[in-house]
Amino acid sequence: MELGLSSDMRASESDFLADLGEHVREIRTRKALSRKALAQMSGLSERYIAQLEAGKGNMSVILLRRICAAMETEIEELFIPKRLREWSDFRRLLQGSESQGIEAAHRILIRYQKNAAPKSTIRRVALVGMRGAGKSTLAHMAAERLQWPFVELNHEIERDHSLQIADIFPLYGQDGYRRLEQTSLRALINREGPMMLATNGGLVSEPETMQLLLENFYTVWIKATPEEQLERVRSQGKMRSKAGDSVALDELRAILKSREADYARANGVVDTSGRTLEQSLDDLLIEIGQKGQSAAGRVLAQVD
Repeated sequence: MELGLSSDMRASESDFLADLGEHVREIRTRKALSRKALAQMSGLSERYIAQLEAGKGNMSVILLRRICAAMETEIEELFIPKRLREWSDFRRLLQGSESQGIEAAHRILIRYQKNAAPKSTIRRVALVGMRGAGKSTLAHMAAERLQWPFVELNHEIERDHSLQIADIFPLYGQDGYRRLEQTSLRALINREGPMMLATNGGLVSEPETMQLLLENFYTVWIKATPEEQLERVRSQGKMRSKAGDSVALDELRAILKSREADYARANGVVDTSGRTLEQSLDDLLIEIGQKGQSAAGRVLAQVD
């Protein structure tokens, strides 16, 4: 016995039944089944199926289960709202995909979600990429141009944990460093205001940390050819001899290949190969929707 049902609730139930019936009809049509064939396969009458598709009557869950079994469809699919019907097709594609396909779909969805926002609203940017690609230099220059705080994640790790990076690895190893890195990143996420963040080259190899970065920063992959990266590392005084160039270059290429798919999860890419610092800075500011401020910064610098 129905007690105290408002007219709005009755209308809502009527709409629900109509939508359910429409969905059953859509699935039956997609499966190329006639009502007669579905009735024979489910053990139900054609009249019952016609009433169901017309949205009439209160349908039994057990009978719906029979219909779904005949149509080789999960019963929960019937209750997906109309605006989300495409999810059913997407779910079927995912179920039939290998892990690499699922990961690729995940990367695309993240990139679409981040790129959906107007770039003019971007106020938190993180740069990822290999050592020698130009992350820290570009992040520092962009922060000065935009008058945003410049943050280098390794410096935050050292400050937060009162340890030098060079001491962390002998004490805690790679896994320990990654844990400290994620802790410091979480602290930065809670910091308010705009930010230009330069990260460590290997951050992307830790899925949870990379996910945090993507969810809280507009992430840009700063890339360059392995040859240019090696030359830049040498010019920084971190490689004194050319004797090991061949081996170092092979190692650099191998590392890049192992991380390339992770770097590609970034929202944008700036290739610094064959570009001057000023050109790369402009490329970065354009990528994050701040080129207008770059031009304004030049005018102010000239006036000063």
